[in-house]
Amino acid sequence: MNQAVRLKIFLILCITLTTVQSWAQNSPLYLNNSEINNIMVQYNADRGSLSRFYVLESSPERRQRLQQLQNDYLKQLQQVKFESLPTGSRVDYVLFKRNLDEQVDLLKEEETEYGQIAKWFTFSDKIYAIEKIRRRGTQQDAQQLAATLNALATEINNTAKALGKEGAFDIALSRRAGSVIRGLQAAIRSVNEFYSGYDPAFTWWTPEPFKRLESALSDYAKAWQAKEKAAPAAKDDGSGIIGNPIGEKELIRQLQAEMIPYTPQELVDIANKEFAWCDAEMLKASREMGFGEEWKKAVEKVKNSYVPPGKQPEAMMKLYNESIDFLKKKDLVTIPPIAEETWRMTMMSPARQLVSPFFLGGETFIISYPTNTMAEEDKLMSMRGNNPHFSRATVHHELIAGHHLQGFMNNRYKTYRSNRTPFWTEGWALYWELILWDMKFPQSPEDRIGMLFWRMHRCARIIFSLNYHLGKWTPQQCIDFLVDRVCHERANAEGEVRRSFTGGYGPLYQLAYMIGGMQFYALKKELVDGGKMTYKQYHDAVLHENAMPVEMVRAILTNQQLPKDFKTNWRFYNTK
Repeated sequence: MNQAVRLKIFLILCITLTTVQSWAQNSPLYLNNSEINNIMVQYNADRGSLSRFYVLESSPERRQRLQQLQNDYLKQLQQVKFESLPTGSRVDYVLFKRNLDEQVDLLKEEETEYGQIAKWFTFSDKIYAIEKIRRRGTQQDAQQLAATLNALATEINNTAKALGKEGAFDIALSRRAGSVIRGLQAAIRSVNEFYSGYDPAFTWWTPEPFKRLESALSDYAKAWQAKEKAAPAAKDDGSGIIGNPIGEKELIRQLQAEMIPYTPQELVDIANKEFAWCDAEMLKASREMGFGEEWKKAVEKVKNSYVPPGKQPEAMMKLYNESIDFLKKKDLVTIPPIAEETWRMTMMSPARQLVSPFFLGGETFIISYPTNTMAEEDKLMSMRGNNPHFSRATVHHELIAGHHLQGFMNNRYKTYRSNRTPFWTEGWALYWELILWDMKFPQSPEDRIGMLFWRMHRCARIIFSLNYHLGKWTPQQCIDFLVDRVCHERANAEGEVRRSFTGGYGPLYQLAYMIGGMQFYALKKELVDGGKMTYKQYHDAVLHENAMPVEMVRAILTNQQLPKDFKTNWRFYNTK
């Protein structure tokens, strides 16, 4: 091999190595690198394995094993040399420790509640023991098991009678009891499904005793549900909506955990300040439409611009195309072609519309519009509440650059991070409504009214949800506030309040839209308006860091050297 050939091969190898290094440094795998991400990945995998094995809800065995897991990983974190970590890894450390501490607290709370109702579950250890034997396939003494099942059913029925004579319970204890019973029911099903039909003796002896025990547990669950409805905090104000107000102390604790250094009253002040801005803008649009100061009449006209039945999907597609074209024209964010290609449409069921009166999004765009089975009045309210001008504010919220793009990027960048928070998820989607308003995305006063309706709605969410959890407002007052102050259709307002307090959302979820949006907006002012980043650089950077409290996004993008004992302190909004 002559020297020229050797030189040629050497140059090819150098180019290949450079290409591979360049690819690696720009690949999602490289971008996922963090000094403590291995610990976080292992924790998530370990927790998943344990949760799939110890499946019985609220059982002492499951709780104790998870408590051990949290403590093991807290010890691992203590061994990390925090001062040598770069900013991104310090953020991971702070958030991971916060998450572990929160799980410790939740498991301790579960343990306390279980202890307070333990006298009503003296039979549970016997059921847990039967399920534990099953896990490794040990053959049970079927005749003895049948006798045990019958005795358990009798004991549970007697306990239920005694419970009926007992006074009121705290709603949290009633719900914990329901969780325990679901775990016991799962244990019984697990045993029956494993042996029945395979073990002849089991199949001969146990069918009727199992039915009797399942019936006893079902009746016992109903007895606890009655206690939940009779709890002091479960009074029905006529709305039919029964939630669980958590009080000021718990609100403040949760706000601190979410890195929001404001009191509930300060957040209400922010909402009122933003509401005043919306009122002024709403009057401007109303005057342009010829309604003067009577802005509610202008809103009524906009509501009646709904499309005929069958046309809503096409109307939403038109709005999507307009929003995606706007984002590209302004070069605001990187939109991967597959993200644009793969989102899907479905129609929302009438039952789901009772708690989600407006469309939802993500990879699947769920359109809320009436069906033939709905009452005439409900059909009209659904059509009016989902008119194209209202929807103009939320198509990009649900799809691109909102929830769908968020989920798409979460699956590809810093995937080890598991810091789900509505202040990032909903705040990011709401932020796009704010900046698209600034960039004149609404084309007419009707469009502006549609966008303002939603902005007012997000202000109202802060006010009604905090007042409810502070014990100041009832669900009916929250409904009336949405109707009177925001011009909601009553059925839609009822659905919104029902969703807020009984839909499985956390107490801070509804306020997270506007507050999280304001956090991203404040960070935009700091970085984009301050000339440190372009819009596209800022937006791409946020999406590449994955979900976390917005204050931690700021720490990464501004390269803050966080202390190990970091406490939230970013006052992102001037309440004066």
